[in-house]
Amino acid sequence: MSVDLDIVAALTGPGYLVVPNFLDANHLAQLNELFSSRESDFVAAGVGRAAAQQVRQDIRGDAVLWVENDDPAMLQANQRMRDLQQTLNRELYLGLDELEWHFACYPAGSFYQRHLDQHRHQDSRVVTVVQYLNQNWHEDDGGQLRIYLDDEQTLDVTPYGGTLVVFLSNRFEHEVLPARRERRSLTGWYRRRP
Repeated sequence: MSVDLDIVAALTGPGYLVVPNFLDANHLAQLNELFSSRESDFVAAGVGRAAAQQVRQDIRGDAVLWVENDDPAMLQANQRMRDLQQTLNRELYLGLDELEWHFACYPAGSFYQRHLDQHRHQDSRVVTVVQYLNQNWHEDDGGQLRIYLDDEQTLDVTPYGGTLVVFLSNRFEHEVLPARRERRSLTGWYRRRP
């Protein structure tokens, strides 16, 4: 797909890309239906890893549901991401082994402070992918993803439904600004073996 090659070019250049309408309306609706049907299974997101992990609402206020790669309702999304993984490995020799991802739900007013997607002393997360599931979103609904670029300028991405954001996990700090209504995404990381 040409979008995949656009992503390859972006990752070797500026290191990020925003792709509007990556998800078509039908797929967006299906993912939202699955999201809504599983909302009671979401858990408060934590910060840190393993025994050091803790819930810190002052740092991040989202709830998450980890997605299994063989979940039947996720077949289309998983296949699309596997295709992108193959392209990234073929073109960039990244050695991506798996995609870990989760649904993320930010209630109105919640946020996630500035952070990097790689855990301290680990480089297994290589590429971050975010697919926005918000239907009928308006810019003044807030919830922008603020990416801190190499020159300390920022790029604010409004989380319009269907949009994909891809960036190098070890390169760009980012944050989620408060939203005025529930904000939904399918967020993940292509990983290589540690």
